[in-house]
Amino acid sequence: MRFNRFFILFFCALFAVSCGNKKKVITTKKNSEREGVITESSGNRKIEGVKPLEGTPKLPPVSPRLYTVEDYIRDFAAVAMEEMRLYDIPASVTLAQGILESGGGKGDLTMRANNHFGIKCHDWQGARVYHDDDARGECFRKYKDARYSYRDHSLFLTERKRYAELFDLDKDDYKGWARGLRKAGYATDRRYPDKLIGLIERYKLYQFDADVLKRPSPSYTYTPEEPESVTYRVKKGDTLYAIAKKHNTTVEDLQRFNNLRDTNIAVGQTLVIISPE
Repeated sequence: MRFNRFFILFFCALFAVSCGNKKKVITTKKNSEREGVITESSGNRKIEGVKPLEGTPKLPPVSPRLYTVEDYIRDFAAVAMEEMRLYDIPASVTLAQGILESGGGKGDLTMRANNHFGIKCHDWQGARVYHDDDARGECFRKYKDARYSYRDHSLFLTERKRYAELFDLDKDDYKGWARGLRKAGYATDRRYPDKLIGLIERYKLYQFDADVLKRPSPSYTYTPEEPESVTYRVKKGDTLYAIAKKHNTTVEDLQRFNNLRDTNIAVGQTLVIISPE
């Protein structure tokens, strides 16, 4: 009888310990959810919006030095056109912004984070990287696939009231969009609209708008402005992408005018900068 009583007590104690361990696991899971611990994949599921992204992921170029603006357009034109079909943002404008903001797909932020539009963290709960921009070490969104960057760009514009007036424009009014983006606060550079329009007309990006809308493609003659030449001495912490952005030019042009084989630069090095500014 005493043995049976001992056995029952031992069994109850073992059951209590087992229940306590299970309860502890559940509590930990709740705590991690309450703290907002979200993985990169779960962050990207949020970006997918209505339609999941299928097909081959878009990743940074394997050989950035050989990657041209034409290559960028070839790789992302279809992505921009799909975004136009879903969100009514001109593909020409999206592509021009992507080229400008990403340094033609070769910028540091693009290479490290697949971020083609320079969108900062704000209320972002996904993966992130830190990059020097207006201030040192600013937080930027990171994507596992560049197409998520394009989708996030579409959501960024459609979900903010300050851009609402842009969607009243004709769907192929790239000039109105370029000017409206700066007016709404997307960029502080006073030449931002001219840069977008220049890229659209130089590379005939308006053709992609016409393809989506099934309209005849317009024809424009691109007339570049007379460039101005200046020099810049590289300082500690400078990157080729940051210098290009500061002087309203591209990494590709800096490399071409300075005979640079890659993006490596040294403190004290003098760069020739050709800019329409």
